[in-house]
Amino acid sequence: MNPTHQAPALLPASNPFARGYDNLHIERLLLITYEDDCPPCFRPVHDSQAHLPDDELQLFPCLFNDDFALISEGQFIPDELDERCQSTGLVRQVIYAVMGEVLKERHHVGDLYSLEEAQAMVHRLVFETGHYSRAWEISTAHIPEEAMLYLEAWVSHFVPRQTGLLFELFALPDCIGCKLIGTPWTDDNVQNIDGKPYSTLKQEQLDAGTPEALVNVLYLAALADVRLLIFDPDAAVLDGLAVFDE
Repeated sequence: MNPTHQAPALLPASNPFARGYDNLHIERLLLITYEDDCPPCFRPVHDSQAHLPDDELQLFPCLFNDDFALISEGQFIPDELDERCQSTGLVRQVIYAVMGEVLKERHHVGDLYSLEEAQAMVHRLVFETGHYSRAWEISTAHIPEEAMLYLEAWVSHFVPRQTGLLFELFALPDCIGCKLIGTPWTDDNVQNIDGKPYSTLKQEQLDAGTPEALVNVLYLAALADVRLLIFDPDAAVLDGLAVFDE
C-alpha cells in the first residue's frame, strides 16, 4: 500500500477517537449585569456565601472581582473581602454550568437554570458517553499493508506473542480485534500500571516489531480510553485519522 498523495502525519492535530467528557461537574455561577455599556459577566459566589439558596442570590446587588462575587444586601462582608471587590452589579440569574474535560482540556458543556436540571444532564452524558462508547470499529484503510500483515501474522501465531505491550490481538470473521489494556495511555496512568512513562512503552512496542503506524493508531485510541478496537475492511473511515491507499 502507498500513502494517499503524501505520507500522512504520524499523529493528527486532534484525537479523532475522543468522545464524551471526563470529570463532568456542576458549577453554580451568578450572571451579573453592571455598567450599561458592559456585557454581563459570570462569577461564582464566594465560599463564605455558598450556603445561600438561589432565591437569596438572584436579583440582589453584589460586589465582585475577577474571581468571585458577594451579595451586598443583607449580608455581612468582612473588610478584607470588601477591599478585594472593586466592582458592583446586580445578580440577574443563578446559572448551573455543566463543565467537563476532553483529553484534560476544560470544556463548557452548557448552562441550566436549576441544580436538578444540571444533575439530569450530567447523568445522561455519563450514561451515554462515560461507559458504553469504548468499543470502536474502524476501516483497515487506517493502517498500511505492513501493519495489516503484522496483525494477521500475530493472530495466526506466525509471530511470537509479546507480553507487556498493553494490547492483545484476537481474530474475528474477516476482522481483527485489539484489546487495549491500562487505558488511558497517559504518562501518569502508564506509570502507575507499568512503572514507566508512555514514551518507554511506545519504544518497547516498536522494538517488538509493531509497525509505527499501528502504534500511533493504538495510542490515539487508548488515550481516548477506548478498550476494544476492531479493524474491519468494510467499516467506515474515521474522519481525521490518516488513511492509506490499497
